Amino acid sequence: MSPILDPVTLTGSLVRLELLSQAHHDDLVAATSDGELWRLWYTSAPSPENVQQEIARRQALHAAGTMLPFAVVDPTTNRAVGMTTYMNIDTTNRRVEIGSTWYAKSVQRTGLNTEAKLLLLAHAFDTLNCIAVEFRTHFLNQQSRKAIERLGARQDGILRNHSIAPNATLRDTVVYSIIVSEWPTIRTHLEWQLTKPR
Repeated sequence: MSPILDPVTLTGSLVRLELLSQAHHDDLVAATSDGELWRLWYTSAPSPENVQQEIARRQALHAAGTMLPFAVVDPTTNRAVGMTTYMNIDTTNRRVEIGSTWYAKSVQRTGLNTEAKLLLLAHAFDTLNCIAVEFRTHFLNQQSRKAIERLGARQDGILRNHSIAPNATLRDTVVYSIIVSEWPTIRTHLEWQLTKPR
């Protein structure tokens, strides 16, 4: 099994990323209800009644060797406020995607997301020796695209009619990446963002 799939807890001052489990269920029901995230048709946040199923789906993908799912925990409350993953794992080419990410509305656009991405990128590049980390999002998800671009990721291209959404619409997927040669600058940029007054 790929070392990318080894369970790990990544801890910062604003966020803790830990292996997703059903123990996070009640927190995640509250998190997805904060902003009614499942109503955003271009995202994949589960509805409250589907949180248990979504946790089980991600756990099954972990067992199958294709995903490492994290609960995103606010350390000030010890409550899970969202989910994120390493996915589309390519061990041979040392590439991984950070994706299937969603957060409660109350923590969006805070330092929590910036630090979560910093922790995931640092683990991917510094510990797992990845050569590239990808991010993908719906073409029409402007909030997600802006957040990815604020990280310093560069757009690689657009996969047109990439997938069929649950509501039967066709999704164009925007692909971004950070490559290993860019990582030192990106790290400095993210650390600087975390020190800026908000």
